[in-house]
Amino acid sequence: MDLTRLAVDASQFINRAVQYTGESLGQADKTDLDPDLEELLIRVDATKTWTDLIVSQTEAVLQPSTAARLEERLYEHLDWPAPSRPRAQELLGDQMIQAGLEMGTSSPYGTSLLRCGEAQKQLGEAQRKFAQSATIHFLSPLRRFGVCEYKTMQEERRMLLSKRLDLDVAKSRLRSAHEAEQESRNLDANPVEDDYFSSHVSYMFRFMRVRWMKMWAQEISQAETELRISESLFHRQSEVTRQLLGEISNTHHNHMQRLSDFVDAQTCYYAQCKQHALELHKQLASVPAVLCSNKWQSSITNGAPPCQHPSAEENQVSSASAVAVVHHLPEFDQDSWTMGVSANNNNEQIPGHACPSEHEHPPSSEPASSD
Repeated sequence: MDLTRLAVDASQFINRAVQYTGESLGQADKTDLDPDLEELLIRVDATKTWTDLIVSQTEAVLQPSTAARLEERLYEHLDWPAPSRPRAQELLGDQMIQAGLEMGTSSPYGTSLLRCGEAQKQLGEAQRKFAQSATIHFLSPLRRFGVCEYKTMQEERRMLLSKRLDLDVAKSRLRSAHEAEQESRNLDANPVEDDYFSSHVSYMFRFMRVRWMKMWAQEISQAETELRISESLFHRQSEVTRQLLGEISNTHHNHMQRLSDFVDAQTCYYAQCKQHALELHKQLASVPAVLCSNKWQSSITNGAPPCQHPSAEENQVSSASAVAVVHHLPEFDQDSWTMGVSANNNNEQIPGHACPSEHEHPPSSEPASSD
């Protein structure tokens, strides 16, 4: 190990720490950076802050479960493949399918549950593809900025800070060397009178102070040389940092493209959701009609004669498309009525049975008169 180099590095670190502490306390001068460079630093910091917030919120949108997100990050840091996790809509679809099988595939409710469950699983699969596309084309480039690009910028920024502190230390040393030289001249120009003891004491302290300042500070020529070297290194590092930070405009352009890819994936996802929802809506609307048509077709194929008096179940199915017409029987009691059904398609009236009151009445031999 090179002890000389280690001692120089330790001394340099201590000088930087003293300078930085003095600047923080307002007791030391600080070299200001160029306004353009300061603006670039502000833009880079703002980009990093908002990029992290956007990435975090996008992850919350793609995966609302906090525990699932932490588990995915753990697998990512360990470089292990994350296990497949079903989506909430897929779980809902499985529950609906199981419920539909339990209710029976021949019942309208069971059929509706089965079709709705399949649609929910399709929606869950579409959401999974959207999350994968958003992660690859949107989240990964934004994360790469914080891991690679911003990290490189921070390294150059820390290097610039070190060079600036070295420059300020060199300026402070040159200023101390001039002060020591001025104190030495004043000390030699004012000889001490032998009659006064206080003058001897004052001279001794001033002499010790000058010697201490000369021990700490270098000669003026050496301090000026060190200052020129520090200024050269500082300006060179400033240019390197400015060129690197100037790439933030390209980073913004790249993020705009990634944002466009995210919107495209989102548009495709919502279009698929709309298509699945419309298909499900049509399927659910056709469930009662399909079941009724199957029932009527089975009754016709079995050769059953047409029923003049519809049953209660058929009246319930066709009640939505039928109009009830009430007829009054003149010879019956006021509590006796008969009812006919007028079909919407053929506008035919089907006479019904008389609805007797609590007291039975004899049937009338005359046909019911319609109002």
